[in-house]
Amino acid sequence: MKQDKITGFKQYERELPAVEPVAKRIKHYSEFTHAYPPEKLHQQSARCMDCGVPFCHSGCPLGNVIPEFNDAVFNEQWAEAYEILASTNNFPEFTGRICPAPCESACVLNINRPAVAIEAIEKHIIEIAFQQGLVKPFLPEDRTGKKVAVVGSGPAGMAAAEQLNAAGHWVTIYEKDDAAGGLLRYGIPDFKLEKSVIDRRVALMEQSGIVFKYHAHVGINVFLSDILHEYDAVVMAGGAMVPRDLALPGRELKGIHYAMDFLKQQNKRVAKKDPLAFAEIESNIIEQEVTAKGKDVVIVGSGDTGSDCMGTSIRQGAKSVTQLALMFQPGTNRPMHTPWPQYPSIHRTSSSQEEGAERLFATVTKEFIGDGNGNLAALRVADLQWEFAPNGKAIGSTEREGSERIIPCDLALIAIGFSKPEQLLLDRYDIDKDTRGNILADEVTYKTSYPKIFACGDMRRGQSLVVWAISEGRECARNVDAFLSKQTSVLENRDASLETEAFGAF
Repeated sequence: MKQDKITGFKQYERELPAVEPVAKRIKHYSEFTHAYPPEKLHQQSARCMDCGVPFCHSGCPLGNVIPEFNDAVFNEQWAEAYEILASTNNFPEFTGRICPAPCESACVLNINRPAVAIEAIEKHIIEIAFQQGLVKPFLPEDRTGKKVAVVGSGPAGMAAAEQLNAAGHWVTIYEKDDAAGGLLRYGIPDFKLEKSVIDRRVALMEQSGIVFKYHAHVGINVFLSDILHEYDAVVMAGGAMVPRDLALPGRELKGIHYAMDFLKQQNKRVAKKDPLAFAEIESNIIEQEVTAKGKDVVIVGSGDTGSDCMGTSIRQGAKSVTQLALMFQPGTNRPMHTPWPQYPSIHRTSSSQEEGAERLFATVTKEFIGDGNGNLAALRVADLQWEFAPNGKAIGSTEREGSERIIPCDLALIAIGFSKPEQLLLDRYDIDKDTRGNILADEVTYKTSYPKIFACGDMRRGQSLVVWAISEGRECARNVDAFLSKQTSVLENRDASLETEAFGAF
């Protein structure tokens, strides 16, 4: 073994791939992160310590076999690296771009030094695999004759479809929109995930025998009763797409929109599609284009979606962009209430937040103020005083006296998450729901109260991460395969028990 593989964690510092300067990247909507030079990729893989107990495995909801693929990267064994990575992760090209990398938080090196750059290495493995022709359609040797319908083509639905197809079942995916991907397609901006990356994967899935049906909104223009009659099993894998609202005075004013309406329109523009040409029927359709150009934009919400709105607003030419966070600004050191290997509550700055917007922490929105003609003109906000337990965990807040003020705003974007899936389909077919409005499905079998119907992803667990959606799709597929075959040929994921409170906020 080469010496730098043994002592690489001491020889090399963590380095992420270079990115385009802000002044250049805000002029376009393409991805702006460069690839590592070969020597840098070698060095970063050498930082992996090949721990006796690799906590990164359990930090990853998919149980990715990280030390092993790092070793293969170090030795430039790309076929082996790809085989190891693909054995647990259907779509590393997605997670390598947009995952918050809980595996890195659980990295043993991260106890007292910066973690191994696992996410970046993962992305390089899959991109090199595509370049070398290692990623090919998977055609099962035998077909079972069983047919499965998957409702929703987001990461959970796509993962379930891939696994079930590999097990030999015939799989059809029903998607209400005009292209596959769910929020990957019309929620994540192209500067984080170019849609050619999704198209490349969908083409492989089609070549593998999976059928995609678009503009097929189950419960609206496609009847679930017909699907149940035609298919042997159904996987409900739609998203938790009902947005949380702000029931404040002035909410009816023009100029207030949900974040996803705004982001979806821009993704349509980048794809050279009509931004108003949504699926035939949607729950939150709006009739006018929304643009930030020349406006004072305020984004209510501090998560990833709010950050995406920020980067998009800057690229559209906003006059000003402000992001409001209800929570306080965390510190840079791991607090006591999220000890290693948990995902820590620390201050983070996204690429969009580096691009010139203002971030206001511990700020509550109290009122939308109009201009007298029905249009939004400003927000009334106030500062919050947070209280903390001895371990650093926030336990409550009060409004700071005398802090109330008005900030200009003629475009407000609500980015405070999603509450539940669309309810029409669930109500129409009397599918049991939990107290949050999600489909109630068994924690082990993923079965619902309705015969032959399984549920996974955000529709079952609520709003979560892409990596959890993939994990849910894989586990659901394993149970569907067992239901159809009475014995499963779909591999079980490794244990992924370290989901933390921090993930629930995304």
